[in-house]
Amino acid sequence: MAQKVVVIFSGGMDSFTVLNLAAKQGYEIFALSFNYGQRHKKELDYASNACKELGVHHKIVDISAINQLIGGSSLTSDIDVAEGHYAEESMKTTVVPNRNMILLSMAVGYAVSLEANKVFYGAHSGDHAIYPDCRPEFVHKMNDVCAIANYEAVEIITPYLNVSKIDILTAGLKMELDYGKTWTCYNGREKACGKCGACQERLEAFAKNQTVDPLDYE
Repeated sequence: MAQKVVVIFSGGMDSFTVLNLAAKQGYEIFALSFNYGQRHKKELDYASNACKELGVHHKIVDISAINQLIGGSSLTSDIDVAEGHYAEESMKTTVVPNRNMILLSMAVGYAVSLEANKVFYGAHSGDHAIYPDCRPEFVHKMNDVCAIANYEAVEIITPYLNVSKIDILTAGLKMELDYGKTWTCYNGREKACGKCGACQERLEAFAKNQTVDPLDYE
């Protein structure tokens, strides 16, 4: 029997690449997506469609009630999403307090209930500057905790922790993945805005890979 793993899957291009990598490695995948009140919850529709196409187990869990506790991000509150590259100071407004620790904790609990010993998520080096919970030191400490938090140790797997989104896209294109099946834009409108940090980084990755993003932009 294939080994069970949980994959945190937002519907974006990073976790889409991780999901497909885990599938190609032969795991039995239990994909887990979260509605945490994000304005770009359109990504969850993309996540659902991708999982159906791959034929993997998929849960979308509504945890939007946590916004009573962790507001203040432009992704979850009535604050304009900043435009420009991630390196800019304004992009800190997109930080959702403690988000990845919360999501990883729930994913690890799900893994224990499934008797799975691995949780995959798509942290990468392009997020290190802005998002503390995507940095190697955070992942390593969480791995230490997840080894002792339950009777069963669970390992957090981050295949792209030390590479950029450019490199992730390179890996995905080698797997012949269709990134038109992913959603990245933080604004969540009918078409991607092309101006927010998420869009800028995505477009840069396609440009560096000398290929065209199949997603429609405003």
